[in-house]
Amino acid sequence: MNYDAQLDQAINKLHEEGRYRTFIDIERSKGRYPQAVWTRPDGSKQDITVWCGNDYLGMGQHPVVLTAMHEALDATGAGSGGTRNISGTTVYHKQLEAELADLHGKEAALVFSSAYIANDATLSTLPKLFPGLIIYSDALNHASMIEGIKRNGGARRIFRHNDLEHLRELLAADDPAAPKLIAFESIYSMDGDFAPIGAICDLAEEFGALTYLDEVHAVGMYGPRGGGVAERDRLSARIDIINGTLGKAFGVFGGYIAASAKMVDAIRSYAPGFIFTTSLPPAVAAGAAASIAFLKGEGGQKLRDAQQLHARILKMRLKGLGMPIIDHGSHIVPVHVGHPVHCKMLSDMLLADFGIYVQPINFPTVPRGTERLRFTPSPVHDSKQIEHLIRAMDALWSRCALNRAEIVA
Repeated sequence: MNYDAQLDQAINKLHEEGRYRTFIDIERSKGRYPQAVWTRPDGSKQDITVWCGNDYLGMGQHPVVLTAMHEALDATGAGSGGTRNISGTTVYHKQLEAELADLHGKEAALVFSSAYIANDATLSTLPKLFPGLIIYSDALNHASMIEGIKRNGGARRIFRHNDLEHLRELLAADDPAAPKLIAFESIYSMDGDFAPIGAICDLAEEFGALTYLDEVHAVGMYGPRGGGVAERDRLSARIDIINGTLGKAFGVFGGYIAASAKMVDAIRSYAPGFIFTTSLPPAVAAGAAASIAFLKGEGGQKLRDAQQLHARILKMRLKGLGMPIIDHGSHIVPVHVGHPVHCKMLSDMLLADFGIYVQPINFPTVPRGTERLRFTPSPVHDSKQIEHLIRAMDALWSRCALNRAEIVA
């Protein structure tokens, strides 16, 4: 086989379909985010505004977080020095897990190197703990959940997105005595829609199933202390395992699960994705713990309120232009384009002509024909930046002759 030719064929296919992914080289500047500097392909520099970041609340530059990280770095050095089992558990890791358990009202928490690994490792380990486990997975679950469920070797059922009747049919069709788990997300990040958490918990109780909730795009953002949609809706106690990230609203890096002490102990003891990987650097753990503690308080609520306000303003302004936005009431603002080439062209023009960075979202992240621009307004975006974005979108939508008529509900 000509391996180079095969690689060329695979990469050229992405170019032909208009979904080849281009990494934008940006440099964030502390205290100026969402402003950043883009290094163009020719090496020149351009000031830009980041409109697609997951640092939803700007905590990646917050003094509380940076101070905690500096103190831990000065006290302990750079890395953790090992896996959690072999010299890699520090007081910073224990403090972080205590903050997370408290955030979700659980007995314990377990920190992983990312939320992807937390999902993959946990969901692939559960059938070892519950032989014969059947996992019922929402059709739009994140790739990390899908991979973990596929790799576990157990039975799986896919229910149509947020379709309670379909989920009920699947549950009812299986052996009542078989162990079961329903895996779903609180906010699905590409459309920004919410799961019917309470109704899913009702089904879980009726059929004796465990519940596994991914709150990655909700932790820090919802609830009186930033515990996510389940906390906002007072449903945390009904969820058996909660997955979250430290790399979005908390502004740092890493992922975790929160659950009962027995569940956490079992995952800690059986999951290869936890056992055989180096633990987070102490400075990262310290920064994440400080961010969580801050967002639990009044300062965190002010940021959440400001973020929601900016999201509402942006949606209102885009709707006023007739843009086909997808609005489910969350903090995520997707604008439907529907074609990978057009989506990439819009993204490129916004960046080069207006200094606005928003990454095109194409297949396989979203289904073909639903390509979109996904905006994530934050408390640190100001009114001038919102106005600049609106004017740019108005100008480019007209230039590209895209349809303004259909507002996506």
